[in-house]
Amino acid sequence: MVRMTQPGAAQAGATGNGDDPLYFRQLLSGRDFATGDMVARQMVNFVYLIGDRRTGEAVVVDPAYDVDGILAVLEADGMRCSGVLATHYHPDHVGGSMMGFDIVGVRELLERVQVPVHAQRYEAEFIAKVTGLGADEIVQHDSGDMVDVGGIRVELIHTPGHTPGSQCFLVDNRLIAGDTLFLEGCGRTDLPGGDPAALYDSLHNRLARVPDEAVLFPGHLYSPEPSAPMGETRRSNFVFTPRTEDQWLGLFGR
Repeated sequence: MVRMTQPGAAQAGATGNGDDPLYFRQLLSGRDFATGDMVARQMVNFVYLIGDRRTGEAVVVDPAYDVDGILAVLEADGMRCSGVLATHYHPDHVGGSMMGFDIVGVRELLERVQVPVHAQRYEAEFIAKVTGLGADEIVQHDSGDMVDVGGIRVELIHTPGHTPGSQCFLVDNRLIAGDTLFLEGCGRTDLPGGDPAALYDSLHNRLARVPDEAVLFPGHLYSPEPSAPMGETRRSNFVFTPRTEDQWLGLFGR
């Protein structure tokens, strides 16, 4: 959960062509699914679908608000859900209670399809607490682990700061960043588990190896565009202006 800004337009279409095995979709809450949900429209969360067209397998990144609608998109594309990837534990990403609202999420998805939920090791207990999932339903991962979706490999990168176990996903030169990094700004660090110094390290060091030509796909639509190259984001996003941790903490530390 982070600050709100005016949303713009996002692209929801599947990528690739008939020869490309990667299936990739960016869906916007309140527009592409959960269209009648006031909270979904306000929070402008992105949900991502990553799969292998050859096998029909796909994982859902951060399913919330309308799992039936998300699964319907997969079915219409001839794909099936084989797993969930969770960027972090906040209810607008995985479901649970938030601001007096009960948000549908991974628990309800698992009532429809029995699939593993992949989470960073330091985040698993928080996801279980907010969603009601059992420990045996969550697969705990370390940074650098790979999740295979058919023949598509997704790398998990631990990026603490917004929460202790926030993680990003790197697949085919696409970085799905959750609330770690937006095109404009980054995740808040004043919520429980937030750590400004850890977020500085995540943005400036842990994600430093992600090439400039990789495309950033954030967890919310907080900018006019729904995605942008990492190089462009590094040049234009003010969170990359500080060059040292002390400068960062002077601007963003709380």
